[in-house]
Amino acid sequence: MTLDASYLEYTKRRYGYDHDLYPWSALHERKPITWPDAKSVAVWLCVSLEWFPIVPKDMPFRAPGHMQTAYPDYRHYTAREYGTRIGLYRLLDAFAKAGIKVSVATNCAIALRYPQIIEDIIEGGHEIIAHSTDMNGTIASGLSEEDERALILQSLDTLENVTGKRPDGWLSIARSQSFSTTDLLKEVGVTYCVDWVNDELPYRFNNGLINLPLNHELADRQIITVQQQSVDSYAQSMIDAYDWLASEAKQYGGRMLPMHVTPYITGLPYRINAFEKLLADLAARDGVWFATGGEIVSSWETQE
Repeated sequence: MTLDASYLEYTKRRYGYDHDLYPWSALHERKPITWPDAKSVAVWLCVSLEWFPIVPKDMPFRAPGHMQTAYPDYRHYTAREYGTRIGLYRLLDAFAKAGIKVSVATNCAIALRYPQIIEDIIEGGHEIIAHSTDMNGTIASGLSEEDERALILQSLDTLENVTGKRPDGWLSIARSQSFSTTDLLKEVGVTYCVDWVNDELPYRFNNGLINLPLNHELADRQIITVQQQSVDSYAQSMIDAYDWLASEAKQYGGRMLPMHVTPYITGLPYRINAFEKLLADLAARDGVWFATGGEIVSSWETQE
């Protein structure tokens, strides 16, 4: 059987991508990046600080980690709440011991319900990134543009009212966006989002918004919860990733290691010790630059 010639025709086929959101860029084609103090790898820790309503919303979709059993799902609700009551503070102590600053991507519901948590994060010198309203605040193409704009503005406005500073960064729930999200984020003044995971350095969308890739394959949720690896295996994975990136940096310039951390996962008492040792191990390496997302974006912008 012979295919009709028109079957193989595709008008958008071209070099690079089949869209105009950002240009194609391969690792070996880029101008090398230089991090402050000639460090080779920017290590970026991003903590997801989330509030899960006890009744999940399934439109446009149910957020990962949300309630699972019949209402009221106290088991999962209180397991998630452990992160705000206990786990986050273990992480903050670990960051203080290592002398590092991180990004905390938080639902604005956290700021309204637990303002002391936000005060403690800011007192530690950490950066706040907007992370929607609560864990029912998901985004997908089933959401109208008006509703999506309102959701984004509610998150940004609330966090600005509580902290006194409008967040520069945005993390969508499950890193999910609609076809309108990048334009809406740019419209309301967001500098960078962290949803797109197709790189290890920042890049700019054609509308001017910057993406700072937060690779979910390097997240504690993915390695420990989904892949069912031990915390020691997670820690070794981060060291392996750093060592590889440091070796690449000799040829390609500064690299970035994003570490996505969840308080109710890593903040458990049988995991936190290994996590603290991991931070100490990284901090002892000459090539490490611990930085917030905003610091990495600012350094990159001066060199793009």
